[in-house]
Amino acid sequence: MAKRRRVGNLMALAVLTAVVHRPMHPYEMASVLRARGKDQDMPIKWGSLYTVVRNLEKHGLLEVVESGRQGARPERTVYRVTDAGRQEADDWTRELLSAPEREPSAFEAGLSVMGGLGPDEVAELLRQRLDELQRQIGDDRRALDHQRGELPRLFLLESEYALAMREAQARWVSSLLAELGGGRFPGLEEWRAYHRTGQMPPDVADLAERGRTD
Repeated sequence: MAKRRRVGNLMALAVLTAVVHRPMHPYEMASVLRARGKDQDMPIKWGSLYTVVRNLEKHGLLEVVESGRQGARPERTVYRVTDAGRQEADDWTRELLSAPEREPSAFEAGLSVMGGLGPDEVAELLRQRLDELQRQIGDDRRALDHQRGELPRLFLLESEYALAMREAQARWVSSLLAELGGGRFPGLEEWRAYHRTGQMPPDVADLAERGRTD
């Protein structure tokens, strides 16, 4: 089970791992995180950055180095990571790498209710998804090939993982489409009949009802 964090927003981890290299003010933090593409690796809401930074300071994970104003510019507060902040970042990273978490996706949500659509429409939608996945896979491969000439592999692992997950999803969607198109999907005719008549088979209706009450 994931440990309860003093500041649980994943942006907090991104901030800590950025500031560990040198003190920064929040504007610099945002620039560094954008340059590293962190908004592609984890859910980041840029509007909450200042709140996250203040919470990290409140809990002793960041501390103020200096605060000042230059000319008409807004006041800028520079923060550095504390020993507790370094420990928190290391511990959090270890947890993320070692402990699998159940992370339902929007696609899983769609699969869970796709019976509400007819199988022919579902197949067409999945073909659209597969086309888009294959386009994204091509883009990802080209980007990785380019980056491999510029960056050490250590900084490309999240991109490799994202590509591998996209490729795995494309293979699975392609397999499901083959089942639907070849008539091998279990219960396919009952599914079609339901959308043709509006009548759910008794055994399926019973399972649906029990699913609501279990």
